[in-house]
Amino acid sequence: MEPRDVLVVLFDGLQSLDLTGPVEVFDGANHGAPGAYRIRTASLDGGPVRTSSGLTLTPDLALTDTAPPHTLLVPGGEGTGHPDPRLIDWLRTHAPRARRKVSVCSGALLLAEAGLLDGRRATTHWMLCDTLAERFPAVRVEPEPIYVRDGDLATSAGVTAGIDLALALVEEDLGRDLALTIARHLVVFLRRPGNQTQFSAQLAAQTAQRRPLRDVQQWITDNPAADLSVDALAARALLSPRHFARAFREETGMTPGRYVDRVRLEAARRCLEDTTDGIGQVARRCGYGTPEAMRRAFLRVLGASPAEYRRRFQPASPPVPTP
Repeated sequence: MEPRDVLVVLFDGLQSLDLTGPVEVFDGANHGAPGAYRIRTASLDGGPVRTSSGLTLTPDLALTDTAPPHTLLVPGGEGTGHPDPRLIDWLRTHAPRARRKVSVCSGALLLAEAGLLDGRRATTHWMLCDTLAERFPAVRVEPEPIYVRDGDLATSAGVTAGIDLALALVEEDLGRDLALTIARHLVVFLRRPGNQTQFSAQLAAQTAQRRPLRDVQQWITDNPAADLSVDALAARALLSPRHFARAFREETGMTPGRYVDRVRLEAARRCLEDTTDGIGQVARRCGYGTPEAMRRAFLRVLGASPAEYRRRFQPASPPVPTP
């Protein structure tokens, strides 16, 4: 089997975890399938780069000396804010020759700057999605998924999402069993569905400014199985249902119903991850009432049933490392 060349672009100010997370996944694949990936790093001139945390990385070669890779990986970091124009020129000219273009976090900004995301679906870290959409209106930005696949292009959110995406690529290349082995070895979940939201309901919603609405948000989180209808929540806030619904949306960016849906889903996920309680018990505890109602919610948002979600998450004995 010919190795798949993975070329990682290095530049000053990159975030080291955006690089090391995916690289550890591809390297892990080589333990189960020797020679599956040939991983190399390259900077503009072949010289060392300094990461945003102060680490110095020495690349294998210069970008000008590289051949078109199978997978081109562009990490993110502070350095994407003011990139070297030569790097953008190199990406514009050479990145299209790669069979797969992959970005982690704000690395999507570099691909967009080079015109590689025009007309394509893409994501980045949730804090930068508005920036990506405003600076590059030709990009179809999807702010919620942890990663987005669009043909030969794959973009991901923050650090851990890069690991999720790399696991998905290994599964595509070499099969689920090997990807699962890598995930177990790294003690991560194989694999969070790409359409899983990047952040919790508390983070996704801007925290309400008014104390009564903040108190209601906390009540929802603490009591997912309670009556969380608009009427009940409005009564807790001492507002009319109409006034409450309007104020809640203005201050949090989502309707009360959508917020409740997210909180309940997150509560159910935590129960499935952290306990051995039965599906029916989890459904009742988290406000779904019936297992079928919870199942529909999981399929709609995560693309997996509660039982499948639990099977994917449950840890197993780690494999014996290959000498």
